[in-house]
Amino acid sequence: MILWQLFTSFFKIGLFTIGGGYAMLALIQEEIVHYGWMTPHEFVDIVGIAEMTPGPIAVNAATFIGYRVAGLAGALLATSAVVLPSLISVLIVSRFWARYKSSQGVQAVFAGIRPVVAGLVGAAAVLVGRASLQVLAPGSIHIPTLAMALVVFLGLLYRKWDPIKVLVVCALVGLFIFK
Repeated sequence: MILWQLFTSFFKIGLFTIGGGYAMLALIQEEIVHYGWMTPHEFVDIVGIAEMTPGPIAVNAATFIGYRVAGLAGALLATSAVVLPSLISVLIVSRFWARYKSSQGVQAVFAGIRPVVAGLVGAAAVLVGRASLQVLAPGSIHIPTLAMALVVFLGLLYRKWDPIKVLVVCALVGLFIFK
């Protein structure tokens, strides 16, 4: 039963999210919290781990969540389920893309999809940000965490900091703040 739930949840995530891993985060969080597989705080930890490991964030998250819920079989099933809709879509679209990519209808579809992707990524940022800032207890904001998030956001946005170096430095700072 749990393997079927993993498969259907991650297949749905792969099927109904467009725009890559960050766009999937809101739906992934909704599914794992709905089934009680993880809390929102644990989900943020998984996002952090998935972000630091090589590969797409949604695939990494599916692998970690599947493994946590049902071991190796769960990891393989969740990972396969999240990529299967994209694989099927790419196989179908690749047959017709060259012929129809400049058609007005296809351009209109993509014009409609772009704002949805932006909304999905924005929702994921808010969900992860909210859970990340509530370190001590839900409803309370941990000021050092908020300060660190703002400094990193501004540094990445305006100073073009290297994200890998930011992750390493913040992990080291976290050792002192959260020890």
